[in-house]
Amino acid sequence: MGTICPGEILKEDYLDPLKISQNALGRALGVSPRAINEIVHGRRSITAQMSVRLGAYFRQSPRFWLNIQTECDIREALRSEKKLTAHIRPIGSVAEDPSGYGR
Repeated sequence: MGTICPGEILKEDYLDPLKISQNALGRALGVSPRAINEIVHGRRSITAQMSVRLGAYFRQSPRFWLNIQTECDIREALRSEKKLTAHIRPIGSVAEDPSGYGR
């Protein structure tokens, strides 16, 4: 199953049903239409600032958009980092922490 990112949700659940163009949303938010287009196509992430703007426009918590972005980022990181983290042996417990930070 593919990762659903905020751009897909923005387009399919908001822009299309409400018949709002990317250009109109960009103007309403005070950002370039290109920024909206890049979000919709997954080439740009939702920043904290953008989440505040989207939240204000759609009358939602900014956390809604940021949480979707975070979930998307984590899924992508897990998928791409799997090989890089295969050699990491997790710590058994805080007491075994050789750094001493857990004590």
